[in-house]
Amino acid sequence: MRNVTIALFALLISYSASAQYDPNFRFGIKAGANLSNINGSNDLTLAPGGNAFNFKDNSNRSLGFAGGVFLRFGKTFYIQPELLLSQKGGKFNVYKDGLTNSQGKVDVRFSNFDVPVLFGFRVAKFFRVNVGPMASLRLSGNGKLGDSFDDFTGDNSDVTFKNRLAYGYQAGVGFDFGRMSLDVRYEGNFTEIVKVNFNNATTASQFGKKGNLFQATLGFAIF
Repeated sequence: MRNVTIALFALLISYSASAQYDPNFRFGIKAGANLSNINGSNDLTLAPGGNAFNFKDNSNRSLGFAGGVFLRFGKTFYIQPELLLSQKGGKFNVYKDGLTNSQGKVDVRFSNFDVPVLFGFRVAKFFRVNVGPMASLRLSGNGKLGDSFDDFTGDNSDVTFKNRLAYGYQAGVGFDFGRMSLDVRYEGNFTEIVKVNFNNATTASQFGKKGNLFQATLGFAIF
């Protein structure tokens, strides 16, 4: 019984100290998940040898990891820059001659280095809202989009991807519980994140896609 009392007392002290944690500067780590998609106003249609080849946007989202470090300057009004590794992508339906091909859906994924800079306002001690610009550098991709081009147009399709650096924004809400924090955000792009440099200029102009995602992360302030 004595040990239980001591443990409860230590837990109460720890909770009280955490609840009083409210500095003007925070540095911490965070990790969570993205639900992302790639969409655009135009679907891509090719007609090699009279056969129709269509990419169609799919409403299903790709699940990916997001994590890194954050800094926060200020309390009621604050600035929060972050450095994140973020997996993003989307899914496409692939059709040939009006029928879904053997793969059906192409799951495109990219690994990105993101730098959002958020400007926030704390409505209450535990609740805040924030919005700000973001730059995203594509580090690598899984190649499935290029492979799909080659499957239907031949190995000499000469598909490469431009726009490694994209610009966008993030907006959302956050909850602080002492050193712990929960953030839920929406991310959109101002610039295209996938742009095909195809050997046919007309085809290349048809394929320009922007991304968007929903992100949820848990953070811990180290100091």
